[in-house]
Amino acid sequence: MRFIESSFFKKYLLPGFIFQSVVIGGGYGTGREIIEYFLKFGPLGGLLGMILVTTVMWSLILMVTFEFARMFKAYDYRSFFKILLGRYWFIFEVLYMIDMLIVLAVIGSAAGVLLRDNFGMPYLAGVVIILISIGFLTFKGSGLIEKCLASWSIILYIVYGVIFVVTLFKFFPLIQRNFATFEILPVWFLGGFKYALYNLAVIPAVLFCLNHIESRKESIYAGLIGGVIGIFPGVLFFIAVTCQYPAVLPEEIPMINMLNEIGSVFLLIAFQIMLFGTLIETGTGFIHSFNERLQSVYRTRGKEFPRRLRPVVAMILLLLGFGISTFGLIDLIAKGYGSLSWGVLFVFVIPLFTIGIYKIIKKH
Repeated sequence: MRFIESSFFKKYLLPGFIFQSVVIGGGYGTGREIIEYFLKFGPLGGLLGMILVTTVMWSLILMVTFEFARMFKAYDYRSFFKILLGRYWFIFEVLYMIDMLIVLAVIGSAAGVLLRDNFGMPYLAGVVIILISIGFLTFKGSGLIEKCLASWSIILYIVYGVIFVVTLFKFFPLIQRNFATFEILPVWFLGGFKYALYNLAVIPAVLFCLNHIESRKESIYAGLIGGVIGIFPGVLFFIAVTCQYPAVLPEEIPMINMLNEIGSVFLLIAFQIMLFGTLIETGTGFIHSFNERLQSVYRTRGKEFPRRLRPVVAMILLLLGFGISTFGLIDLIAKGYGSLSWGVLFVFVIPLFTIGIYKIIKKH
């Protein structure tokens, strides 16, 4: 705990762990996303997409984002995009709200399926537990959220690491055989590109913790490290799940399917607990970001956003998201995220690398 509270951790590692915490629930917690955007292009094609495309894009974009936020003291997305896009900042808010509701829908669907299929609990039990947990964290605010998200990310790394080692031990010949085919299906690059883009819509959920960064050097290193931290557990899962390729491609929650094949009850339970926690992490990050946006409006009027309203906002957003979850997990990930990728490109990435870099240079 002392390390998590150190200046080094808060400057260089915390932004990456917060990014990973928010990404994972909608990015690869269930494993479905890794299948949809990487493995379906073949074992080698998918791995190239993850490392050469997604990781590089994330690190570069996080570097510029962190430096832009530092220079303009823009630690909520309303302030950030007002400076970046001017009077058109609201376009990103529309995009962010759509992304947040899709991600909350994925969280709701995954939580319900997880408890129903593996613990025999009613589908709504997952919804209620998620509601209460996220409501509590958003009520407590940034300090507790930083500690919880960072601590749980470390637990996540441990669980993914153990699963990776056990899978290699049991299925290494299968993994080796599938990679040895050197299968790279067409447009593998596009899978990594779209995956990187839609996940960048979570950037606003990271802004609140960037006030610890004080120099350009810290922004660059934090962004570089953040991209690696964000993707690394996904790479471990990707390599492990290739032992089931191509049979795993239609699975709704591929990680659970793989753990069933391993046959370890302990790992299955540990992963389910870890996954449920990451769903809470992701939902908390998104909703806390929206609350911080409301806070910025109150502050411009010389007031403070009432603390008691934070969990109320969380409940409303979660219920809206859970309503969308009736569309099904696979369709939400394949269609909802895919369409969102292009919006993030035109509303965030291109302006950041043109207007954003220009403003950074000009201000410097």
